Amino acid sequence: MKYQKVQKPIDEREKLRKFRELDDAFAQALRQLDDPESDFDIPTGPPVRSLAALEQEDEETQQKEQQHEQERIFKQRFEALLSEYGVDHNDLAELIEALLGYGVWQQDIVPAASTGKTPQKA
Repeated sequence: MKYQKVQKPIDEREKLRKFRELDDAFAQALRQLDDPESDFDIPTGPPVRSLAALEQEDEETQQKEQQHEQERIFKQRFEALLSEYGVDHNDLAELIEALLGYGVWQQDIVPAASTGKTPQKA
């Protein structure tokens, strides 16, 4: 059999004394929390964010994901076009440089799809 420590019964005065000590300690802690000049350091968790901030963050995340998906689809289509017409990346770069160099295209202006349309600003 294990030895069990027998607890002495606590009389009412001792219970009341311990309760007062606990109550005093609690009151002091509350005063320290209320004091703006107190250097009482309480570890806290991350700041609580509002529902609107969380929704905005979710919306921004979705927009970024959509943008990444659109970029991925564009790159995929662009590579398919280059492959279909047998155009190398270096050849395309040389063609663009030549068009810009001869003034057929202008920097930061999207060229028109046909010669009858006017160029649009990017």
